[in-house]
Amino acid sequence: MGAISEPVILKAGALEVGLVPQIGGSVSALRWRGIDLMRRLSDDDRKAGNVLGVAMFPMTPYANRIAGNTFDFAAKRWRVQPNNPPEKFNVHGSGWQHAWTVTEAGAGKATLALDIVAGDEPYSYRATQTFLVSEESLSVAMTLTNTGPMPMPFGFGLHPWFDRDPDVTVQFRAGRFYLEEPDGLSGDPITLPPELDFAGDRPLPDGWRNNDYGGWGGEATIRFPARGAGLRIKADPVFKHLMLYGDPTKPYFCVEPQTNASGAFNRGRWDDPEEGVIVLAPGESAAGTVTFTPFELEL
Repeated sequence: MGAISEPVILKAGALEVGLVPQIGGSVSALRWRGIDLMRRLSDDDRKAGNVLGVAMFPMTPYANRIAGNTFDFAAKRWRVQPNNPPEKFNVHGSGWQHAWTVTEAGAGKATLALDIVAGDEPYSYRATQTFLVSEESLSVAMTLTNTGPMPMPFGFGLHPWFDRDPDVTVQFRAGRFYLEEPDGLSGDPITLPPELDFAGDRPLPDGWRNNDYGGWGGEATIRFPARGAGLRIKADPVFKHLMLYGDPTKPYFCVEPQTNASGAFNRGRWDDPEEGVIVLAPGESAAGTVTFTPFELEL
């Protein structure tokens, strides 16, 4: 199946999901009973092709920033390009900045694919996202295949954006907290301090937050009391990390399931399971699924 012009709309029961394959293989909206549970892509951002305005985009072939735009692997220094000016460092890889191809589309299921050949970046890979909408939930199954000639370190994840309602709350369990360094980089992890723990349902912090939570339990819950609804996120064990981004001056926040720790490609601990980097041999693949399940809040 060739490229399909948007909109790609998936529906089942009260759940509706919009896709914009040509804008980074992204989700444009997640609506349940007419309630937006992710930030909806505006008409202006849709026309402009602004991937930073979508409801959710994929992170591949790794998540978060690479300091200095270089990393050392297999006795070689690899270089990536800055890709989000005015930021200095490459962030979230290349997948979110390319048009994806629709390879399958139906009423409640669609598959998007992306093939990248090494050029300005060192990676050759094939990525797919399969979106399956049921009456209960949206599931996104991601696969990543190394199509290059040598083993390389990989990672992947999803980057959803949520409206920052004044009464919104977040809940998830994690074991570690990665300190933020200048330019959005992540440093080494520390034991999670109680004041930064979201094991109990709590409001977003009043201050800036851009941190990786390691040892994530694979579940997170976001509640929108004013909307009378919430969203449960459940991820396969390959997603060991959850990134929390919140700026109190912005009308949105992000809760991002990802496989690799933020900053892992610069630390170079390729065999450390807690870092979550996946080294793929040529032709080898990794996969994982994240499910988003809306629910009604008791008023």
